[in-house]
Amino acid sequence: MENEFLDKVEDNAVVQTWSEATQREKGDSLAEGYVSEFYGDLPYLLDIKVDKHLFRALAQFWNPAYSCFTFRRGDLVPTVEEYMALLRCSKIQADKVY
Repeated sequence: MENEFLDKVEDNAVVQTWSEATQREKGDSLAEGYVSEFYGDLPYLLDIKVDKHLFRALAQFWNPAYSCFTFRRGDLVPTVEEYMALLRCSKIQADKVY
């Protein structure tokens, strides 16, 4: 029984060594630019100041079933450019999927 425990401890040490070597070789998730590489300019959204009153007003008209704004009987779907203006974010590329 004691040998089984020691085998597991040794296996964990091997996995930890492999993990550390892989992170040094390929870079880990904390490396500079890692997030931007996969998500483009999405991290810039974290720095945008949100107008709480505007956000509450827009949220009242948002229809999650259709992913658009509904005003009485009409639906309104913002374009990428309109989202950019609302978010005050000029770094978003219209031809890129977010």
